[in-house]
This record gives sequence, C-alpha cells and structure tokens, in this order.
Amino acid sequence: MKRVGAAQFKEQCLSLLDRLGPDGIIITKHGKPVAKLIPIATESRALVGSLRGKIKIKGKILSTGLRWDAQP
Repeated sequence: MKRVGAAQFKEQCLSLLDRLGPDGIIITKHGKPVAKLIPIATESRALVGSLRGKIKIKGKILSTGLRWDAQP
C-alpha cells in the first residue's frame, strides 16, 4: 500500500485522488501513519440490473457445454 507524507498529500491531493487505487493510500506525519484514504465502494444493490441491454447470453447459462457421465 502506498504511503504519502501529509505535506506531499496536501500538495498533490487532487492528482492522488485521480490515481487512487482499490487499496487506498496511507497518509503519514513524521513517518507515522495518521490516516487511510480509501475509495468508496459501490453498493451491490446498485449493480443489479446495471448491465441490462448491454450484454447478451448465448446458450445455457448454467451449462459448461461439455457432456459427461458421473457413473463409473
């Protein structure tokens, strides 16, 4: 996880926010961690139905397409 000093964070705040990764950034003061900046996660409820009309399902969704027999 990336560590950034408070003074550097103050100078580069907007660019650091633009490049914020999923792990976030630890902000330090005199080498000691004082805060952790993490991105806001998207609620899973908002994801339901978000791909409607954007993807198409071909074939049987619950099948691997391979035929097999479990009997020895």
